[in-house]
Amino acid sequence: MRYTAVRSYRAVLRLAARLEEGLAELQRRPDRGDISITTVIIWVAAVTGALVIAGTIAAVIARYNGNLSGI
Repeated sequence: MRYTAVRSYRAVLRLAARLEEGLAELQRRPDRGDISITTVIIWVAAVTGALVIAGTIAAVIARYNGNLSGI
């Protein structure tokens, strides 16, 4: 039990130090290159398109699976 407490304490210290470093970096450079809304829209559209294409292919294969088994 003692070692678990020591490891937990060290983990909390490391996490607190990393959080402080991140906050200090944010205060030094407030404009760290945030992602624009256009980039987010493009990524969402690309992922949605890929999922739609994959779903369509899966539906076609499932529907014609018996016909395709002889190929």
